[in-house]
Amino acid sequence: MSLSKQAKTLTKAQQEAVLAYLTSTRHPERDRVIFLLSVKAGLRAKEIAALQWSMLTDAEGRLSDAISLPNSASKGRSGRVIPLNKELKAALERWYAMCRQDRRPSAFVVTTERSPRTSSYAVVNKFAGWYRALGFQGASSHSGRRTAITGWARRISSVGGSLRDVQLLAGHSALGTTQRYIEASEEAKRRVVELV
Repeated sequence: MSLSKQAKTLTKAQQEAVLAYLTSTRHPERDRVIFLLSVKAGLRAKEIAALQWSMLTDAEGRLSDAISLPNSASKGRSGRVIPLNKELKAALERWYAMCRQDRRPSAFVVTTERSPRTSSYAVVNKFAGWYRALGFQGASSHSGRRTAITGWARRISSVGGSLRDVQLLAGHSALGTTQRYIEASEEAKRRVVELV
């Protein structure tokens, strides 16, 4: 995949703009969860569509602190456990409470008005519509995933981790794949050469 064809990462301001925009959608709580699953957990559109509450809850039905994503809900053998970011967990808790009030709750996290689940195609289209409405050029459903992976890579050494940990969070079989997702930073390059 060439760098020019990759989805653009989202700045903090762009992420905040998306979250503000989503408050005006028809299903703001659901849409917030979809966006945060991408930008905070690094999930692919396919994984967001396939995500079930059983992958997020304990044996007593309480929301856990991680997503346990099986291979069947992912791409190839890229199932993994992803700890929940606090902002994502709060959004999931609100959405879970709303979903449990439904007379016929769905097993899936993301539902539509007509179906107890959604498709990866519908998730891709959601992102495309949001980014188009906000005027984000080069952004796609993969932008949140690239943003998450880039953010993890930039901060992992500060918590005692390595790129191998980022690779596992991303669900990549090869470290080279993870490296292709990481956006370079001109500012970081300038700053690091001054440290030598």
